[in-house]
Amino acid sequence: DAKKAETTFERLNHIVARNLDDPRVARLDFLSRVAMNAQMSSDRVREVTKKYRGSANYPASGLARQLQMVAKMIAGGLGTRIYYVSLGGFDTHANQKGPHERLLGELGEGVDAFYSDLKKQGNDGRVLMMTFSEFGRRVSENASAGTDHGAAAPMFIFGSRIKGGVYGEH
Repeated sequence: DAKKAETTFERLNHIVARNLDDPRVARLDFLSRVAMNAQMSSDRVREVTKKYRGSANYPASGLARQLQMVAKMIAGGLGTRIYYVSLGGFDTHANQKGPHERLLGELGEGVDAFYSDLKKQGNDGRVLMMTFSEFGRRVSENASAGTDHGAAAPMFIFGSRIKGGVYGEH
């Protein structure tokens, strides 16, 4: 709880104030400040996200829940400039048609709900969304109806101020 964290922080500050020349105390001071900042940030996120009651209809998926949380934080006015969500399962070396259809459907439905929420907030013009992967894929299908790791790495950019289209060479 916040009161317990504050008490702990005060105790650590007292130890630091008495032992400023000890290098171990400097490390302790750094760690205690990081911990306190994390606790305060966590409390602020909880406070902001409890207040927001969006009216967008999010699908029941892990990605949609993550995007809904980001929408709540944006609506709450947090100063965060970059949020990160994750959708795994794209590492398909075999029979990828079905899994990719499902994953891209989940992505599309989640992004649609997210931007619907942002539009109702009046924040859609302030937010740019980008997809990326930690590795590329081969363009050509392998013998098991999948794709292996390679150099092709398409990115999607979403936002109400984006001029749509395909950019770069196919």
